Amino acid sequence: MTMADRSEPAAGGADTRVLVLLGSLRAGSINRQLVEVAVETAPAGVRLELFDRLGELPFYNEDIDTPGRLAEPVAALRSAAAEAHAALVVTPEYNGSIPAVLKNAIDWLSRPYGNGALQGKPAAVIGAALGRYGGKWAHDETRKSFGIAGPRVLEDPALSLPTKTLDGRHPRENAEVTAAVRTVVEKLAAEARVGA
Repeated sequence: MTMADRSEPAAGGADTRVLVLLGSLRAGSINRQLVEVAVETAPAGVRLELFDRLGELPFYNEDIDTPGRLAEPVAALRSAAAEAHAALVVTPEYNGSIPAVLKNAIDWLSRPYGNGALQGKPAAVIGAALGRYGGKWAHDETRKSFGIAGPRVLEDPALSLPTKTLDGRHPRENAEVTAAVRTVVEKLAAEARVGA
């Protein structure tokens, strides 16, 4: 797991830990850049932790979801989720839907059924994609799938960013996008504290 922490500890208490799941495996993806913005703008007391190993997860198979057969990357994902207070999903849209690596991670996190590592914890979904809707279909599908899997998915705040609005620049160079990402992280952290 890549640690992404630029915040100070919360006064009088521990940090709010947010697990970040990135639906793109590409090193230079705009969605990875949105994760960088989230880390850079996170408020004091909020620590974002990117689990950057989704490509290592085997496809979900109940036959290997047993003690002694569980793949190490799956155990690491579930451990990271168990330690988190909330989850932030940042994803593109592939062919109008969820990238396979993200859906696979959701499937692993949904088990054991009714008692997954993110059960009842707040989760938010944002991202960028080509097209005028900025990945809204994938984001809606991700919210639906994650909601069934156990987290308490927030409908608001949301951010579906058409990549053309960035004019080829890093999202951090757009003040409106930076503010929107920070707002999502702030609201997600606030929900995590309410549920604590």
